[in-house]
Amino acid sequence: MNRWITEDWAFEVEIIEGISKNCRLGLEKGDKFYFEYGTPKDFCPRALIEMFTWCEVIRCGGDFTYRGSKEKYEIEIPCPCNCLQFRLRANPINRDKD
Repeated sequence: MNRWITEDWAFEVEIIEGISKNCRLGLEKGDKFYFEYGTPKDFCPRALIEMFTWCEVIRCGGDFTYRGSKEKYEIEIPCPCNCLQFRLRANPINRDKD
């Protein structure tokens, strides 16, 4: 694989509510995942479909306050199955300093 684009955002997903017996993948409160553009290993593909949209909002210059969050780069998102609650954080990386 030859990556030719330098990503300028990294994302952290933390599970803030939920227990493993309710999740098809066994995810539970306290689990964390880190990614830039690719899919985080062992993360729920169904949840990532929804989160990817919010990652694109950040990559395109928006922020989460447009969705009602108090924080520009942090938002809580429910699991599509309603068994977990996620916190998505965006962190700038590799960005030019003005």
